[in-house]
Amino acid sequence: MRAARRAALSGPRLGGSFAAVNRFVAEIDAAAAGSGRLRPGYVLAGDEIFLLDRCRAAVLKAFVPPDLRDFCLSDLDLAATSIFEVLDRAQTPSLMAPFQVIFVRGVRQLYTRGAKKEEFAALDRYFRSPNPQALLLFIADFLRIPADARRMDMDDKNRYERLAETLGEHCGLVELARVGEEYAMRWAVAAALDAGLRLEPDAARELVDALGADMMLVSSELEKLLLYATGRAGVPTDRSSSVGLRGKITLGDAETMVLGAKQRSLYELTDAITARDRVRALALLHGLLNSSDAGEDAAIGHLYMLARTFRQMLVILEKNVRDARAIWQALWQGFRIPPFAADDLIRQARRYKSRRELTRALRLVARADLELRSSPPDKRLVLERLIYELASEPKPAALAWTPAQLSFET
Repeated sequence: MRAARRAALSGPRLGGSFAAVNRFVAEIDAAAAGSGRLRPGYVLAGDEIFLLDRCRAAVLKAFVPPDLRDFCLSDLDLAATSIFEVLDRAQTPSLMAPFQVIFVRGVRQLYTRGAKKEEFAALDRYFRSPNPQALLLFIADFLRIPADARRMDMDDKNRYERLAETLGEHCGLVELARVGEEYAMRWAVAAALDAGLRLEPDAARELVDALGADMMLVSSELEKLLLYATGRAGVPTDRSSSVGLRGKITLGDAETMVLGAKQRSLYELTDAITARDRVRALALLHGLLNSSDAGEDAAIGHLYMLARTFRQMLVILEKNVRDARAIWQALWQGFRIPPFAADDLIRQARRYKSRRELTRALRLVARADLELRSSPPDKRLVLERLIYELASEPKPAALAWTPAQLSFET
């Protein structure tokens, strides 16, 4: 069994990361239709949230009627609930619903310090005689499985093997590996076709490249692109009423609408600023302003993004972040950066020698923000002066001599 698990990890899987999820969804649908066998439990292993959401949606559609959701669906976390309580709930038939679905998070708690012999013994007893009217789904999102599993971190590989030898002995193991760029592009093209629009290959590549193949971001930005292209074509947004292709999404559309594509230009600007290249920084600023539909009216938005980026650099410098893997621990949820920019931003932050230089930059941005909100006659001039000062070497503080000091010295 262990050798088989290692073999599964050692080579590429046909169909990419979607293959395992598609098999799981097919198994769930077949069981719900009465034409397949449902396992008593599954382990959803990996931190790819997009694929996890697909698995959850399939289970809810198959086994959780909306009117019985409160009675047959449980979301438990082993950080707050013991595995014994989880198994007790699974064994106890519901009086209000014929079937129970139990999602179990915090699976890492089973693999912390200590043998956890009692916990695994209880799991073994349950799965020897499981409740056929209950489905347990263990979410092992403490693992990171890359698109090419051969590149898996050694610690993650050891955790995966431990998971396979314990829960994997009783449950179906579904790998939620990161989606490779090629498969992300294929998914985006297929999703656009389902909506009646053709996503051009260059646009698909820009969409995926700009967002680092982060599927949650790709799906969100693609939805924006679909709405934009549909509205531009002047056709109803009701996809069910469409017949054939209603239009296309071009590279220009992706560059205009995709957040990551716009952020790429911002990181080029901060690269020029941190390199003290004033000529390139001003040229990039003009490019940002000229490419924006709002022109100078987008100045506040550009300032916000600059302030946010310098604050991220400050955290990176203070926490001494040196590689892209550590940056996700240093920057909290909601304050993170696109994956493609991680290495660039670390390099830019390390160009500053002290916290004082970065706080100076933030003060300059704050001053420019105050000027812009005071309705200046020329917003472009305010931004140009800001970028010039940010890209210049800070001047040493001048000595302030008072008349009394001058008379004393003389």
